[in-house]
Parts: sequence; structure tokens; C-alpha cells
Amino acid sequence: QVHLVESGGGSVQDGGSLRLSCSASGDTYSNPYMAWFRQATGKKREGVAIIDTDGSTTYGNSVKGRFTISKDNAQNTLYLQMNSLKPEDTAMYYCAADRVQWLLLPEYKYWGQGTQVTVSS
Repeated sequence: QVHLVESGGGSVQDGGSLRLSCSASGDTYSNPYMAWFRQATGKKREGVAIIDTDGSTTYGNSVKGRFTISKDNAQNTLYLQMNSLKPEDTAMYYCAADRVQWLLLPEYKYWGQGTQVTVSS
């Protein structure tokens, strides 16, 4: 069992930045694959970024070059640095974890409750 808690969301203007955090607890050793997803109102959940156990990263096309995923293994905390935010980035952001690497597919077993990001023009 893994418990995930996101924080850091908020309201920013177009072009602004935010840093999201996801604190993980429980059996994180057995569920090392972590990712960020987002879901805008009325839309499907979208993969934003993943970080593999070797530190390699993969990003969704819509956030490449603007978002950076990182992880502090000692603190069991996942981060998402979001720069050059756009109104279309407005969504609920979730972190996820699993023992299986699902890449950007929303098939992860464990999910946080989400943190809202709103970008105004």
C-alpha cells in the first residue's frame, strides 16, 4: 500500500511558475515507478511526466521543455516544476505510483487526491 499526498497547486497568471510536490509513504520500495497526471474538467486524464528508477524522464508532448519532474528518494517526494504556464495547463494534477512501469498511461495502482492548478490569461 502506498499513500500519496500532493501539494503546491494554486492560481497563477499566464507565463507563471509553480512547483508541485507529492509526498509518498508506505511500501514505496516495492512501488518505485512514479508519474504526474492531470485532468481538466470534462477531459480524460492525461500523462504529464514520469521518472524511472534510473532517473530517466519522459514528458507528454504538451509540456515538453516547460515542465521538469524530479524525485528526492531520501524524502520519498516527487516534484513537478512547471514553468511558462498557459491557461490550457489548468487542471487537477495527480501523482501516481505502482510496481509496474505504465509510462504515461493512467493505469497506476496508487493515486493521490490531487492538487488544483489554475492559470489565468
